[in-house]
Amino acid sequence: MRLPRPEYGARNDKKCMNNIIICGALAYDRIMDFPGKFSEHILAGQTHILNLSFTVNGVKESFGGTGGNIAYSLAMLGERPKIVAVAGKDFGKYRVWLKKNKIDISGVKIVKDELTASAHIITDKDDNQITAFYPGSLTPLTPLLKGGENALAIVAPDTVARMREYAKIFRQNHLPYIFDPGQQTAYFSARELALGIKGAAMLIGNDYEIRLILNKLASESSARDSDGGLARLRKMVEILVITKGGQGAEIYNQNKKIIVPAAKKKAIVDPTGAGDAFRAGFIEGLVMNLELEQCAWLAMVVSAYAVENQGTQAHRFSWQEVEKRYWENYGEKI
Repeated sequence: MRLPRPEYGARNDKKCMNNIIICGALAYDRIMDFPGKFSEHILAGQTHILNLSFTVNGVKESFGGTGGNIAYSLAMLGERPKIVAVAGKDFGKYRVWLKKNKIDISGVKIVKDELTASAHIITDKDDNQITAFYPGSLTPLTPLLKGGENALAIVAPDTVARMREYAKIFRQNHLPYIFDPGQQTAYFSARELALGIKGAAMLIGNDYEIRLILNKLASESSARDSDGGLARLRKMVEILVITKGGQGAEIYNQNKKIIVPAAKKKAIVDPTGAGDAFRAGFIEGLVMNLELEQCAWLAMVVSAYAVENQGTQAHRFSWQEVEKRYWENYGEKI
């Protein structure tokens, strides 16, 4: 996938793409730190009568949601992404934050008799997470599309109904999009997943989400593949990206497999939002016309900043810092 992009002078003076469309949830995150391990409290074979309470060290509220998180990191990279999302009557302080960071919120619809979505996230000391997510209003939303050869969209986790509609509209308008079902994968039918994937230029997910996708697609097929259906999935989409946390990522494209190591972190403070930061970095690499491996390198660097901070929109960086870290980790200039 190659998108025309103006040549840059100095990095800080680069022109913004102005046509990156981020379809994903806006939410208030309540992040909690559990000092133990979930596995020590969940009895094997007893999950059918599960009744647990985890005492956490504290609660920190922050701005989140896949749409907001991806847009935030793209803004740090100098872009002006447009968020397409639904928010509620309590959106005021989030609106101020997004505007402060020069993010286009003209595509956000406010539903005055509903609350904005919220995620309650508990992370244990092995970085495993349990999340309770309230999606907010189920109001449908149709993105207003602008033409242009530089347009690129991502369909990130939101309500399944809205994600399904976004993908349909992008397919109909021949607008390249990244399909990122994420935590919503379990709520898609096999047919819905297939439609979203086949129309996309790129599919991205972590290793668990991709396995779940493979299992769902396999349930609709009479064929049984030795690789669990990975080969068939690779044929459905031009670019497949599988993230593996601290072990890096794998990229499949044109019968090639690219293994990308993770960037070094100064500290591992909070993994929440690292995947969204990765997506922002990868999108920036695509619109810069970098090679796929280089897109992933940039994504790894951006996600490292997120992991080093508590909260999904607490990290900050300059292009000079990104370039330096990119060089230190991968031995190349951007």
